[in-house]
Amino acid sequence: MNDMEMKWRSQQEMLANRLRKNRRKLKSWLKREKHTCYRLYDMDIPEIPLAIDVYEDHLHISEYRRRHSYTDDEHAMWMEWMLEVISETLDVERHLVFTKTRQRQKGKAQYEKFGEETYRIEVSEGGHRFWANLSDYLDTGLFLDHRITRKRVEEEAAGKRFLNLFAYTGAFTVYAAAGGAAQTTTVDMSKTYLRWARENLELNDLWGRQHRLIHSDVFAFLDAPERGWDEYDLIVMDPPTYSASKRMEGTLDIQRDHVWLLNKTIALLSNGGVMYFSNNFRKFNLDEDALEGVSVTEITHQTIPPDFREQIHRCWRIVKD
Repeated sequence: MNDMEMKWRSQQEMLANRLRKNRRKLKSWLKREKHTCYRLYDMDIPEIPLAIDVYEDHLHISEYRRRHSYTDDEHAMWMEWMLEVISETLDVERHLVFTKTRQRQKGKAQYEKFGEETYRIEVSEGGHRFWANLSDYLDTGLFLDHRITRKRVEEEAAGKRFLNLFAYTGAFTVYAAAGGAAQTTTVDMSKTYLRWARENLELNDLWGRQHRLIHSDVFAFLDAPERGWDEYDLIVMDPPTYSASKRMEGTLDIQRDHVWLLNKTIALLSNGGVMYFSNNFRKFNLDEDALEGVSVTEITHQTIPPDFREQIHRCWRIVKD
């Protein structure tokens, strides 16, 4: 065994120990909450920059690109060593392990299709079912870090008119519908994700005429004259940090544009209505003084679940006065 392989063997041992430790730590929480989709390893060891997510009896592994001295062949071998120990430690057959390479993305690049073969499974979260795509998109269709926020929405949705902006695959809409929302409006500029949102609603026997799916750039949706006639009691807005999609007229920069987006959305809130606003930009600075007629409370720490080692998003609860 050469020096490189000795190093990798040491990393295998460290990773196996950490996986076993994390599984023990989460065991009682998983049993109590009945979660079958969760993050088991979150780049805990710097020299092993992986995110390992469990989806039922499958694994979804993302490698975060970093500088290293390996050749392409050496890097491929390193990854094989890591996958071997992950599969053995967690007792998951290799054909049920899916890997992705994640690098700094702008906009919805992480949502775009990059493979041809589709592998979808039904997964469970919070008593609801969702389609997760483990193969041909960078993300699976279900952002695990927002399960607490989704539960909040479900608990507040009864009888409410609900709006989901930058909706992706409509997970928040499923929770709102399950919580008894009187009607829901789901807005995204991708027809693919709107179809996925409908399929998620159908999977839970929730689809009906009270649910609207709107194919639109959120800027265009909010700026349309007829939007002034709409009113909602509960809104979720979880935009990307940056987007320059060809389907948009301009670009989105969440730091630059958040005041306009929030004030336009606040105008659609009923008196006493609630909006949950979140994003993943680590350096984001919310300009509260520029928001009109609302009370703002940051709830980030209450919405980060215990299976995430780091603060992956920031979240605010905004109430219209």
